[in-house]
Parts: sequence; C-alpha cells; structure tokens
Amino acid sequence: MEYGCIGEKLSHSFSKIIHARLADYNYELCEIPRGGLDGFMKKADFKAINVTIPYKQAVIPYLYYISDTARKIGAVNTVVNKNGKLYGYNTDFSGLRSLILRQGADLKGGKALILGSGGTSKTAAAVAEDLGAKEIYRVSRSGADGAITYDEAYKKHSDATAIINTTPCGMYPNIGVSAIDLSRFENVKSVTDAVYNPLSSALVISARERGINASGGLYMLVSQAAYAVEKFTGGSISADKTEEVYREILNDKKNIVLIGMPGCGKTTIGKISADKLNKDFTDTDDEIIKRINMPIADYFAKHGEESFRRIESEVIKEIAACQSLVIATGGGAVLNPDNIRLLKENGTVVFIDRPLEKLVTTADRPLSSSRELLEKRYKERYGLYCAAADIKIDAVDEIGQNVKNIEEVFLNENTCN
Repeated sequence: MEYGCIGEKLSHSFSKIIHARLADYNYELCEIPRGGLDGFMKKADFKAINVTIPYKQAVIPYLYYISDTARKIGAVNTVVNKNGKLYGYNTDFSGLRSLILRQGADLKGGKALILGSGGTSKTAAAVAEDLGAKEIYRVSRSGADGAITYDEAYKKHSDATAIINTTPCGMYPNIGVSAIDLSRFENVKSVTDAVYNPLSSALVISARERGINASGGLYMLVSQAAYAVEKFTGGSISADKTEEVYREILNDKKNIVLIGMPGCGKTTIGKISADKLNKDFTDTDDEIIKRINMPIADYFAKHGEESFRRIESEVIKEIAACQSLVIATGGGAVLNPDNIRLLKENGTVVFIDRPLEKLVTTADRPLSSSRELLEKRYKERYGLYCAAADIKIDAVDEIGQNVKNIEEVFLNENTCN
C-alpha cells in the first residue's frame, strides 16, 4: 500500500472516494485488528496514511516526529513516511475548525461541551479553545481522563452554548440515537457532529428541530482529507476544490425522500428522478409487501392499522440508513414523526403536492379507497406533509416537469448545506 487509511472498521468509510477526487494516487482502506498495529507500523510499508478509530493515539510511539498541534492534542490522524522515518500530523484539527467556521457557529466567550473521550474529543477541545470558547468540558460516560460525566453535564452545565459530538453514537448502522438530550440545554446556539454517516445524525436533526445551528461531519471529513493530501504530496488544495468535492459527495450520497397523498405520483416521479440523478429507487410500500407477503389492503383487514404502522416504521428505519436513494413513501408515513426524523438523517424530504381534485382512489389503498375517505385523509394529513417537507413541489400533469423541478431544487438545496 502506498497511500491509504488504517482503522479497525472501514467498510463504510468515505475516505477512498474523497481522496480519489482530491488527488491522483491509489488510496486504499486497510482494516487492522487491534493486535496487528505493531507489525504494520514497524514495517512501515507505505508512503503516507490516514489513521482513524481506534489508532489515533496508538500510532504515536512509532513516530519520529510529531507536529506541535498533534503533540498538544495527543492524537495523530496523518502519517507521512520520509525516507523510513514517520512524521505525524493532526489534520482533524484544521478540518473541524473549517467545519465550524463554515457552519457559522460562534464559540467565542461561550461554554462548549465536547462529547467523547477519544482522540477526536481532544482535537475538538483544542479547536474550541482556538475559536475562543471561555469554558470547555469533555463529557464521557466514565468521566475519566479529565472529563465530566453526562449527569454532571446535565446538572452543572445546562447553560452550555455549544455542543460538539465526537462519539460514534448515532453512526451507521445504529442511526436514530443521540449521545445527549438536547432538550436539557436551553442556551445551546450551535451543535457540530463529527459523525458523517448518516449525513445528519439524530443529534443534528434534533438540533435543527429546535432552531439550533447544526451540522454533520461530512465537510470536516473532506476538509481534513484536503489538508492530508497536502501533507502527502507537498502540493496545495484550494478552498474551492474542497467545497466542490464536498458538494459532489453530498449530492451523491444524499437521498431524495418523496412524501404525499396516495396517487400523487411518488412512484412514477421517483423512478424517473432516480434514473436522472444516478440513484437507486425504492418504494417503502413495496418493501412492506415483501415482508408481510400479502397485499397491504389484506393486511389491514386481517391485522389492523396499528400493526401495519409498526412494520412500516421498521422498514423505514432500515431504508433510512442507506444512501444514494430516491425513496417513495406510503401516504401515511408522516403519521409517525420518528419516521421523518430517520428519513432526514440521510435525505431531503420532498412533498409532492397534487391538488385534491386530481387525486384518484384505488382499492389497494385501504384508507383512501373511496372519494370520501380520500378527502378525509387529505384534510388530516396536508398539514403534516407541509411540516415534514424540506421542499414542496406543486405537482403538474407533465411528469417530466415534476422530475425537473425536484432535480433543480434538490441540487440547489444541497449547495448551501
């Protein structure tokens, strides 16, 4: 291996994709079991590597040189082999700092809570200090190594103004969970999460629901990679190039989630949109039918709506963890707010708003099988669709125009994430 990333688990890493767009070299992902690090580092058969969990501190004894920033933090994520001597750097510092500044978060004079106890938590603490935070506390379950516990954070630091998550809580595949309860911190102005898969963690979604400035870790990942490339090659990566690669990967990975009334065209529009945007298409109702092994109307008749909604939520959670999809949801998916929260972790939610008079009834939709039922569902759900949507599309008769509108607003929406 000439260039690459080492860590214990890398199957869902974006690093290979990012480096391929930033530089012209072969970059490999190298999973190393905990007992294998010593042999790998002593052999040093590489030109340069990135280092991720759990080895950012463990690699330090093997290094000939450590940059001042990495030494102060006590963590290394970039190692360059110079004539057999290993030089260590911390580009996570610059990456996280760039993310917080791009996010527009102001830490100056405030109180920052850093969630986590690993190498990245120490990086975050150094960044918070650099950006002028007056008080900085690292938070962990044990409270060891100078950190406070979560109970202490709730009891003594509920006035925190910034929260930075460096734990893996909420990371794929365990989406939908958060390391901390934001409702207990009324003064928080910004939330930054180093987790990048999903694109917006449950913590970030919770913050946005409260009107808090929040961002996931994808830009940090791209930015630190750009700084690493500079260490690898001795060249330079412009801020514009970093932004370009970030947007490309965001657009590629992010899902489009279609919501709306039965018969509004979600499936037809979704299939064409997926083809146009080079994404896969999935329909939650189709996946539910595979699981229950019968038509949805029959399941409703036999088991009732409550049972169906439970299965629907299970299917949605599985699909929401995936990326690069166009997802057509059932008309009632919005009835459970948790469904929408999960779908937003990797997706932009688009409400296809087709006028009531243009919606048609079909027997396979048990809750809207008659005109009377359809109108009732429309009145019950319209407000929920509007509240759940990131984007609303006024559906027209021309399918191609609907697809074009979705493509344009999706790409435009993601340029400012």
